[in-house]
Amino acid sequence: MTQSDSLNRPYEECGVFGVWGVPDASALTALGLHALQHRGQEAAGIVSFDGERFHQHKGLGLVGDVFGDSRVMATLPGTVAIGHNRYATTGGTHVRNVQPLYADYEFGGLAVAHNGNLTNSATLKQALVKRGCIFHSSTDTEVFIHLIAISLYTTVLDRFIDAVKQVKGAYSLITLTPDDGLIGMRDPLGVRPLVLGRMPGYEQGNGGWVLASETCALDIIGADYVRDIEPGEIVVINNDGLRSLRPFGDKGGRFCVFEYIYFARPDSVLEGQPVYEARRQIGCELARESAVEADVVVPVPDSGVPSAIGYAAESGIPFELGIIRNHYVGRTFIEPTDQIRNLGVKMKHSANRPVLAGKRVILVDDSIVRGTTSRKIVDMVRAAGATEVHMRITSPPTKHACFYGIDTPEESKLMAATHTLEEMAQAIGADSLAFVSFDGLYRALGHANRAEGARRYCDACFTGDYPIELVDKEGNLVA
Repeated sequence: MTQSDSLNRPYEECGVFGVWGVPDASALTALGLHALQHRGQEAAGIVSFDGERFHQHKGLGLVGDVFGDSRVMATLPGTVAIGHNRYATTGGTHVRNVQPLYADYEFGGLAVAHNGNLTNSATLKQALVKRGCIFHSSTDTEVFIHLIAISLYTTVLDRFIDAVKQVKGAYSLITLTPDDGLIGMRDPLGVRPLVLGRMPGYEQGNGGWVLASETCALDIIGADYVRDIEPGEIVVINNDGLRSLRPFGDKGGRFCVFEYIYFARPDSVLEGQPVYEARRQIGCELARESAVEADVVVPVPDSGVPSAIGYAAESGIPFELGIIRNHYVGRTFIEPTDQIRNLGVKMKHSANRPVLAGKRVILVDDSIVRGTTSRKIVDMVRAAGATEVHMRITSPPTKHACFYGIDTPEESKLMAATHTLEEMAQAIGADSLAFVSFDGLYRALGHANRAEGARRYCDACFTGDYPIELVDKEGNLVA
């Protein structure tokens, strides 16, 4: 289900964004995708609708690479648009897999942008191919296109509902149609995020609507946050306003806890919880649970920064930027030799030697996946003169693969699944290693312990407690 087993960090699949009823909808969508760039750096796409025709442009690369030319934006007219940033989990990095996907039906055009992963996409695809459906991509998003096409219902909305009732997985969707306008949805357990916003002017009844993966994408275009789309909720936005449907009833919620640990931008607010504050509190919990004598607390940029601030405040040990991140690297070039490949971490991070030399250092990072990056960072800090290096991780040990839209290696490649804590510390070269406890993580999120908090979150990558059926895995099918 994952794109590659060579990953050293987990990666989120993508970000979605849509606007309705605003001038220059495509330009606002491009700005929204800029804010969501952290959720996917492999490709970007926009589909707009001008009231008569659909227009689309997509390509490989960052948002600025794909939409940085004003001549491209001029080809995307209309007051309605949806966009997508991609990081591939299902399907490789090819233009045919770049979203939004668009299709012409008997009833007209339809575009769909999808964040997450379907756990029965291979099973559905197998059945659809037998029915004569022809797939043009290898992404699981195309399953929605075909399920809508073969539905026997009359209206587009009923076809959409018919389609989503057949899929299993963790996802948020934004669909664009001529008649129904924007359709937004989260999966029945709300594992992946989706928020609703409004543009200025809504108090006078003329402000447009916005759907986005995170609130930071609302901020960049000056939209006001309205609320999170609820688990299993479908919202329809068109000339009649906004209406909400709940075809799945209320199944509770299991929001991805890793959004708070790593994926979301720290200035976002998800499920009512500010991401920055959640990370800072995790750092405080780590300091209480795994105190060690040291001279400086150093974050591994960027996700480790708020937690390191919390750790330093709670422990009384000074916070220092002992590692500097190069924000202009982008995706690492194809390394021709092992020697160059081993230098890759220095392209993204460099040691701040005056801060580290002669110091006992606490390194705060978000996770350990395969362990190779952690080893390189510890080695880099030691080479800068640190006398001790103590690694503190703001998540519990990652022992299980994710099947819900996060690109992680198979379990046999996860260090925490094959090593004890002492073996992990030795493997990465740290003097000590500690992870935040389950109870500490959930205390940081405002719950008494995991027993209380786990009823609201998905933490399957830590526990193996998968709340959504893994149909393809159990049937030994590969999407």
